[in-house]
Amino acid sequence: MLLGIDVGTGGTRAVLVDHSGQVKASFASEHAGIHSEHIGWAEQDPEDWWRAAREAIAGAMAAAGPGEIQVEAVGLTGQMHGCVMLDAEGQVLRPALIWCDQRTQPQCDWLTDKIGFERLIELTCNPALPNFTLTKLLWVREHQPQIFARIAHVLCPKDYVRHRMTGEFAMDMQEASGTLLLDVTNRRWSAEMAEAAGIPMHWLPRLFEGPEICARINATGAQATGLAEGTPVAAGAGDQGAGAVGMGILAPGSVSATIGTSGVVFAATDSPVKDRLGRLHTFCHAAPGRWHVMGVTNGAGLSLRYFRDTFAPDSSYDALTARAAEIPAGSDGLMWAPYLFGERTPHLDPNARAAFVGITASHTQGHFVRAVLEGVAFSLRDTFTLFEELGVPVKAIRLGGGGARGPLWRQIQADVYGHSVDLLAAEEGGAFGAALLAGTGIGVWKSVEAACAATVRVAETIPPIDVPVMNEAYKQYRRIYPALHEITRS
Repeated sequence: MLLGIDVGTGGTRAVLVDHSGQVKASFASEHAGIHSEHIGWAEQDPEDWWRAAREAIAGAMAAAGPGEIQVEAVGLTGQMHGCVMLDAEGQVLRPALIWCDQRTQPQCDWLTDKIGFERLIELTCNPALPNFTLTKLLWVREHQPQIFARIAHVLCPKDYVRHRMTGEFAMDMQEASGTLLLDVTNRRWSAEMAEAAGIPMHWLPRLFEGPEICARINATGAQATGLAEGTPVAAGAGDQGAGAVGMGILAPGSVSATIGTSGVVFAATDSPVKDRLGRLHTFCHAAPGRWHVMGVTNGAGLSLRYFRDTFAPDSSYDALTARAAEIPAGSDGLMWAPYLFGERTPHLDPNARAAFVGITASHTQGHFVRAVLEGVAFSLRDTFTLFEELGVPVKAIRLGGGGARGPLWRQIQADVYGHSVDLLAAEEGGAFGAALLAGTGIGVWKSVEAACAATVRVAETIPPIDVPVMNEAYKQYRRIYPALHEITRS
């Protein structure tokens, strides 16, 4: 078996995958949640990820049933951009600032002023955004200098879990692309960025390609997880990179639209595509020698969860979407702008705020739910609009995450994107992709491409139905952000 581990935002999931790509067992353990002391802040305890990872591994092993299970290799993935700060003994210095933390705009402004916007794009292919790891380090330096002075190692979430399993400090190219410290074009740490920001290079872990074996389970990790000491551990990838591997998004023209807590439209490329305005992220792919471009909506699945938790806590998601399915496309003019945690693509605005627009006395709960589903899809369509502008081809769209599991949200996405969308036979997310990377690393498959060809299959293609209605609604949606921006900045 190959073990894939996904250290997500809401929980950690482990899957056991055989050589045919069949998921034999899986188990998830929830995290304690996000601590948000102030508006826009988001922190988690790395020790809680480690607790959840141990539980997920044990649960998956138990779910596999009786008999001896040999885990041949482990691959890791997880939420990107989080900033885990460790001292010289490898002890956590403070809770990690995670991907959706928005407090660091002043540090982004300082970095942009110091280096220059165009030079930032040249060096890292990306602008300085609050989501990125480097800006979180700069915030700690300014506001908690006593902690900053003790930092010896900087990791991202899944890399911290690997450290606890193996004792190694390592990171893959795709994950490192989201730190704002990587020379994405040349796939190496950027000494110029580190020097300009005042970050010692020795804080940064060794870099590996996604399928490379970068560590092995040590005695402490074996005792904690039940895995055999010496088991190879692949570098893996951030959640989007590993998820793309699990969906077979490797060749130019292949695109995925994944709705988890955040939402991502991801396109594979053969070379770095640089948006001079920085509206899209350009990262190294988890597959060696490839890159990808992606747009991110911060509040995607988060929007639906927020609505349920706030306005319908006694309703299930199935019940809510059943009511939404009774509402016509376009939600009778009701619209949702999903900016609960600011917004990345295309606005780069951490102060953006969410809103329902166009409420009338005729709108029911079903209208509100459908408006949320459509609003998230509209926000992802913004990325497709940028792809068209930059000449990024879109030949096939595969759906992933929670947005792929319900028939209504699948159909809404096809209608909003104006393109048929594919549903995979087994959309297992980033943990599955991490397992494929691990298998490639030990030679089960000769390449990441071969792994995907052997294991990823399309089960259904959903054609669009209500494209004209959604095109008109999207025009109206595009008018919401400028109006909200005028309100929030005054």
